[in-house]
Amino acid sequence: MSKTVVINSSQHFNTVLSSSRIVVTDFYADWCGPCKAMAPVYEQLSSQLSRPQKVTFTKVDIDNQRDIATKYSIRSIPTFMIFKNSSPVTTVQGANQAALVDAIKKLAAEADSDGASASGGFGNAGDSWLGGPLPKGYENATDAVDVRNLELLNADSEFAGVRTLFEGKKPSSLGSDGKARTKASGEKDYVVTDTDEQLMLFIPFQSTLKIHTLLITSLPGTSGEEADEDEVPMRPKTIKLYANRSQTLGFEEAEDIPPTQVITLSERDWDSKTGTAKVELRFVKFQNVSSLVMFVVDGDGDGEKVRIDRIRILGEKGEKREGKIEKMGQDAD
Repeated sequence: MSKTVVINSSQHFNTVLSSSRIVVTDFYADWCGPCKAMAPVYEQLSSQLSRPQKVTFTKVDIDNQRDIATKYSIRSIPTFMIFKNSSPVTTVQGANQAALVDAIKKLAAEADSDGASASGGFGNAGDSWLGGPLPKGYENATDAVDVRNLELLNADSEFAGVRTLFEGKKPSSLGSDGKARTKASGEKDYVVTDTDEQLMLFIPFQSTLKIHTLLITSLPGTSGEEADEDEVPMRPKTIKLYANRSQTLGFEEAEDIPPTQVITLSERDWDSKTGTAKVELRFVKFQNVSSLVMFVVDGDGDGEKVRIDRIRILGEKGEKREGKIEKMGQDAD
């Protein structure tokens, strides 16, 4: 059975991009001779190199999915485009088998070496970039995030997917000295809101946690692409947290539900070097947490969008959960 995913809509494609570290896409048409010639090669690569949540092969029929083809400026076929963390990084045009095989195998190997563990987390949290101090007596529990079931609402698909927020590597907008770059790095490894400044993030965990602190990194103004000040994404200002929800919340629904904690950040909360805010939670309210919903209500400024580069979960990990998240607390029937 083929492992290649046939894309049936723009929303379907965005979902695939956000659920796999590497996505390889074959832009083709049924009437295209070179496309047919490359099809067996592509299927063989898909069969050999597909990895759940790491490497996904897709096909986009440009006649049926014209909006996707237009978005990525597909002008000739076959065109093979490789995405990393939802952003295109490599393009191979024409029936160039050698170039396609080389590009795909290189990125597939990279995904295996620095990607998520088979259990659904992001490897060893002890080796992760933090952006802030680790509270005494607690650990970096970010690797307990169930990355397969993360959900993110109102994110701009032009930027990275939700998994980027929990990756162990340092944001590309930080230089080798750990300070924010003044010029664009070229890699959009961060999340930006879409239609307005609000963002809804559902974070399920593989084990129950005692959450002591959140580290939230936001590096607006370092992308080098904004035309004027009004278009520079803002840092989060007001954040509402909801513990132990069985699923994500709708924006209107969240306004009517009492949060577990409300956080208000100001300019002084952000570290001037790493762009990270240390948010200490009311520990007694986050003692046995199986999931967390983070609702970014607004940003700090007059802009229209909010940017987040990384999130770290600091606390204690309990026993690994089995099965789906059960409804708890106010979410219970």
